[in-house]
Amino acid sequence: MFVMTVFNRPPNRVFQGLHIIGSLLGLFLALLLSGCSAVKLGYNNAPELGYWWLDSYLDFNDRQSVQVRADLAALQAWHRQTELPLYVSTLQQLQRMAPSDVTPAQVCEVSAGFRSRFQALLDQAEPALSTLASTLHAEQLDHLARQFDKRNQKWRAEWIDASPTERSAQRVKRRADRAEMFYGPLEEPQRAVVRDSTAVSAFDARLNDREAVRRQQDTLQTLRQIQTNTLTGAQIRTAVHALLARATDSPDAAYQTYMEKTGQENCLTMAKLHNSTTPAQRLKVMETLKAYETDALALMVP
Repeated sequence: MFVMTVFNRPPNRVFQGLHIIGSLLGLFLALLLSGCSAVKLGYNNAPELGYWWLDSYLDFNDRQSVQVRADLAALQAWHRQTELPLYVSTLQQLQRMAPSDVTPAQVCEVSAGFRSRFQALLDQAEPALSTLASTLHAEQLDHLARQFDKRNQKWRAEWIDASPTERSAQRVKRRADRAEMFYGPLEEPQRAVVRDSTAVSAFDARLNDREAVRRQQDTLQTLRQIQTNTLTGAQIRTAVHALLARATDSPDAAYQTYMEKTGQENCLTMAKLHNSTTPAQRLKVMETLKAYETDALALMVP
């Protein structure tokens, strides 16, 4: 339901190499919302999944592997104890809201809550990320740059090289698929909301690409500065903190305006979509949210 707003942002590679360890929030949320049958297995294996995801970008050596695995395990333990109870509370709140119509402001409020959880995880991961950054070698940063380029090419082929009609059809399909995760099969009134909102969306693939490249270049520049071994431990922590701040709050004013506009669009679309649903669909979303709550409660126990 409203948690869809987390995944309903314009496709902008928000988790692609921006925060390294902090990006795992995307993995945690994806696992939590991926389907009840997969939640427990996926969440309990999140540190291992996260390790292999990070290793694909940085090609860890043996010493780094040991440290990163330990840091990810500690991060998950913190997340399990501190964050999952907050997810349970949010899921309960959504169940109370589901039977009634909602406003865009209510949807935006829920979405802002999930973004605050992202920041909390980022803050928790920052010390480990600073330590990792201080151990990276030039060859690993070159590998990271190549991985960025590889994923950029794939993303551009999908979102920039495609025709406007192809992009629109793909966005409609993704939005409909996400909605059906919660409401079950959509009927024509809901599909019309998805189609109409996509048609007037401010989505800008080239602006998304420009911001992704800025973040990647910023990441590489900061890590290369750290790799020169001219910074103290305190300076490394300051540099990493500033990098993460620029990743979550872009210095590009045009991109800030764009994200604010598309965020408001998403809240409006989700409110319209929910308000167009039938009593049976609202019952379905309540059942889905209750199942996620049950899984989250079970996952709070190691």
